[in-house]
Amino acid sequence: MELKLMMEKLGAPQTHLGLKNMIKEVDEDLDNKLSFREFLLIFRKAAAGELEEDSGLMSLAKLSEIDVATEGVKGAKNFFEAKVHALSVTSRFEAEIKAEQMARKQEEEERKHRRALFRERQAAFSQ
Repeated sequence: MELKLMMEKLGAPQTHLGLKNMIKEVDEDLDNKLSFREFLLIFRKAAAGELEEDSGLMSLAKLSEIDVATEGVKGAKNFFEAKVHALSVTSRFEAEIKAEQMARKQEEEERKHRRALFRERQAAFSQ
C-alpha cells in the first residue's frame, strides 16, 4: 500500500499487478515486501540497465533522480527522507481537511440526535 501511495504521489500510478511485479523484481528475501536495501536495489539495477524501460521500477528510478553508486546509501537515505518529509507536509494538509470533515459530520449527527430527543419530548407533552 505504501508503494502504491508513493507511486501515485510521484505521478506514476501503478496497477495492483504492476506493484506486485515491481516488488517481485527486487524482493531478495522473498517476503513480498520492500526493505530499504531492496528499495535501493531498484536504483542500482536502473543504473546498470537491468530494468525494462517500460517497467514501474524504471519509472520510479527516473522519478527519483538519484544515483546510489554516486551518492552512496547515506545520500540516498537523506534524499528519500527529504521526499517523505515533503509528502508528509501535503499529507498533514489532507489530514486537517479530513479532520474538519469528520468534525462537521459529527456535529450533524449530534444535531440530528438533539432533534430526535426534542421530538420525543414534544410528543410526550402533546399526549
